Amino acid sequence: MGRALHDAMDIRRDDLKAKKRRRQWLTGAGVGLLLLGATLGVARLKPAAPQVERASVWLDTVKRGEMLREVRGPGTLVPKEIRWITAETGAHVERIVVKPGAQVQADTVLLELSNPEVQEQLASAASAVAAARADNAAKKMTLENQLLDQKANFAQVQSDYESARLEAEAKDELAKKGVIPMIQYRQIQLTADQRKVRLDIEKERIAKSQETFRAQVDADDARLKQLQTTLALRQRQVDALKLKAGIAGVLQQVPVQEGQQVVAGTNLARVARPDVLRAELRIAETQAKDVQIGQKVKVDTRNGIVDGEVERIDPAVQNGTVQVDVDLSGALPPGARPDLSVEGTIEIERLPDVLYVGRPAFGQPNSEVRLFRLNPADGLADRVSVKLGRSSVNLIEIVQGLKEGDQVVLSDTSAWDAYDRIRLN
Repeated sequence: MGRALHDAMDIRRDDLKAKKRRRQWLTGAGVGLLLLGATLGVARLKPAAPQVERASVWLDTVKRGEMLREVRGPGTLVPKEIRWITAETGAHVERIVVKPGAQVQADTVLLELSNPEVQEQLASAASAVAAARADNAAKKMTLENQLLDQKANFAQVQSDYESARLEAEAKDELAKKGVIPMIQYRQIQLTADQRKVRLDIEKERIAKSQETFRAQVDADDARLKQLQTTLALRQRQVDALKLKAGIAGVLQQVPVQEGQQVVAGTNLARVARPDVLRAELRIAETQAKDVQIGQKVKVDTRNGIVDGEVERIDPAVQNGTVQVDVDLSGALPPGARPDLSVEGTIEIERLPDVLYVGRPAFGQPNSEVRLFRLNPADGLADRVSVKLGRSSVNLIEIVQGLKEGDQVVLSDTSAWDAYDRIRLN
């Protein structure tokens, strides 16, 4: 009986151990499942939204209404009327009379040049003109005398013809009445006819002589005019040895030195009118495609805004920019002078009713960007896809992705590219 009781107690202990092991195994499995679920849950959680100081980002609100499209570019003021004065002939620079920066009038002598050859050519041209005039006068007198001789001869022939004609008319009746022989009348009539023929010849000769006289006089006049043109050229070349400004303004440059030898066509001086200016703007080639002649422009001289309009667009691109010339219509402010740095804003068009917002960093026209849109209730900003349209200097059209009143972050957010949400404090 004691042994049976002992065996029974052993059986109960084995059962208890088995149950205990089973509870431990189930507990361990449960804990493992809980740990696995927790791990998976944590893995699926999104990264916590980074904290961003509101003052460190640029926020703007989407608006609806008229958007003014503009492009902007730097530039300079340049004289609208510039005159380069060049050397008419090769010459020697004797003296620079006026220094750059001085106010000059049209007849102000700027430089004095010398060229002995030009002086000799002027004297030779003057002599040729004087000789031609004398020759023309002598030839004209000779031709006029010849014409007078022909006219005198014509008058004699005409008188002889009239005498013969009158005699023939007088003897006609006598011959018909038989007072004089018919043969005598025929001889008188023949003489009158011959003198008529000679009169016609002399008349034609005078007409031809007059035509020849006019042709020779015209030819002589043409040669004289040619010599006079040469004389005028030589005189202008001599006068140009005293270089004059030609216009009233400011002498800007004298790119030569005293004692220098220059050739014909060399730029010797530049004079400009400082009170008549235009602006030359440099517009980025990507924006210049929308610029057209006649568009309105505001030119900032740093001392006032001057109105103007586009008058010329350079067809070539230089260093990534296109030169746009602006005709200034408004009054220039004090201090406006040539080579002054300015900034011009060109009005491209007015869009009457569009959604628009400030131009975001790296936001290009007709592109798609991802911007952080702010929820004012909790300060969280979620990244959204936004389709952009036409752009201006500081504004850009919203085609899709935002609505009126939305607040978006426009500054550079590349530091948070790994996040779809940020919190603004």
